[in-house]
Amino acid sequence: MTTTSTDRQLDELLAQVLGSLQGEDPRLRELAGGLVTHLHAFVRETRLTEGEWQRAVDFLVRTGAACTDRRNEFILLSDMLGLTSAVDEVNHAGPPTMTPSSVEGPFHSPAPPRPMGAWIAEGPERERGEAAVVHGRVTDCDGMPLAGAVLDIWQANDTGLYDSQDDEQPDGNLRALLTTGPDGAYWFRTVRPSSYPVPTDGPVGELLRALGRHPMRPAHVHLRVEAPGHRPLTTHVFVDADPYLGSDAAFAVKDALVVPFVPCAEPAMADRFGMGDQGVFLEARFDIRLVAEGPVQ
Repeated sequence: MTTTSTDRQLDELLAQVLGSLQGEDPRLRELAGGLVTHLHAFVRETRLTEGEWQRAVDFLVRTGAACTDRRNEFILLSDMLGLTSAVDEVNHAGPPTMTPSSVEGPFHSPAPPRPMGAWIAEGPERERGEAAVVHGRVTDCDGMPLAGAVLDIWQANDTGLYDSQDDEQPDGNLRALLTTGPDGAYWFRTVRPSSYPVPTDGPVGELLRALGRHPMRPAHVHLRVEAPGHRPLTTHVFVDADPYLGSDAAFAVKDALVVPFVPCAEPAMADRFGMGDQGVFLEARFDIRLVAEGPVQ
């Protein structure tokens, strides 16, 4: 392959930029060098035009401008490119018995502490949605229960909206902080979440439309779990049979996180979960196994 003068100039330019990375932090130099190398290779391979570069810069500027204290457009962009899931994969290796991690998404915010078994649905969805109980145990990877584990829970309502998107929902709706007792058990009452489109009124929505991609995420509940002596876990509970499980816009679905929401009308179960006034309700069991801190075996 013949080397052109442009190729030689690009080689020299890359060498100059890499040679300028003289900061004291070796990891920062490694990350910056890798990023610069890949970006320069992208320009060379695609022969990026000046107009395309200008549109890309404008896109990033508008992405930053779309961020607020209740919406992070850059996290949304990372999710839609599969980058968040890639970072998740390289950072959460562990034994096969652990509960897989998944992406946080752009809608996490502080949740109110609630008593175990609380109704976390306090908006209009409580009357119109399908009542559901989500329950399970928090254990280590050998199945030993973890007392004092804190579960941070958040989800969209039956129409696919989080409280931060919906003026009809009170702040903190469909969110909770729960703390496990000696048996590691947790449970809460809610409504079945719905699949929903990610926000498409900003730059990321423009990108999805331009790429011919749908914006839908399958129905899910988010969980962030922390317990003393164990690695924190951020994950999802995905609703079985959702039509978007195979094409999640955030590329976050893992088979072990897909859980049946099973109709239940058994009086004993209704009494156990305080659902006697609901008739038929949905039951979902999701056990959570955390990895102990320290080197992964």
